[in-house]
Amino acid sequence: MSQVTATYNKNNDGSIAVNNQGFHDQKNKWKQSIGKAKPIDSSKKAALKVSFFGPFYSGYHVVKIDQDYQYALIFGDNLDYMWILSREKTIPEDIKVAYLEFARKSGYAIENLVWTKQD
Repeated sequence: MSQVTATYNKNNDGSIAVNNQGFHDQKNKWKQSIGKAKPIDSSKKAALKVSFFGPFYSGYHVVKIDQDYQYALIFGDNLDYMWILSREKTIPEDIKVAYLEFARKSGYAIENLVWTKQD
């Protein structure tokens, strides 16, 4: 996938609409996944449970964020899932290095990460 975006909007019931989109390069077409997220009960955590497949939810935990809220490091419920989100198509090298080092120290195999091409 390339040109991947994730858009989040708050719903009236307090849940969050999740719209993930990207271009599937091999199939030469756009793909979209619509999901729903719910905050995990805690005023001290930046954590959601997210579902794209009915009643099954997975954790989505914001573990690092820059001071200007432009870049975020997200961990899943296990060491198989992590994301670095950016409001821009590129991530400054110092942010990237810091987030990757934090992920590595947290047990993630950063050498296995797949980097999305953002044209």
